[in-house]
Amino acid sequence: MFFMHLNRATDIALRILMFAGARGSQVTIDELAAAMALPRNHVAKVVQRLQHHGFVVTARGRGGGVRLADGVLSSSAGHVVRYFEGDAEVVNCDEPPCPLRDVCRLRGALHVAQEAFFASLDEVPLTALVAPPTGPVLLSLT
Repeated sequence: MFFMHLNRATDIALRILMFAGARGSQVTIDELAAAMALPRNHVAKVVQRLQHHGFVVTARGRGGGVRLADGVLSSSAGHVVRYFEGDAEVVNCDEPPCPLRDVCRLRGALHVAQEAFFASLDEVPLTALVAPPTGPVLLSLT
């Protein structure tokens, strides 16, 4: 889990969605990898996860590529981050068992902070992430 730190796959997923949203048309894995200066295999793995969850639609072969699924731009950044990060607690007080777990207030405070983090991202639709000035910059990366 994270605390104000996203794993690499989450970062790549958000960037893929932003790039595809700004582009507004189908894009290939190679184009995504080149535009974001990322290894192709990393991008392909993240696209596969995005496709599995319904964020993107993919087509194979000549003329294939990746495009956003209908309505995805109205999804929140929080929805994407929750999918990639999961909702596990920030700390695991059970392994190894913490002697304070039954009386500790830190676990609850961290849970409240985590929920506030997600709630803040829930307020950000993906459309806002591709609005100017970001969208035009994304398009200049190709």
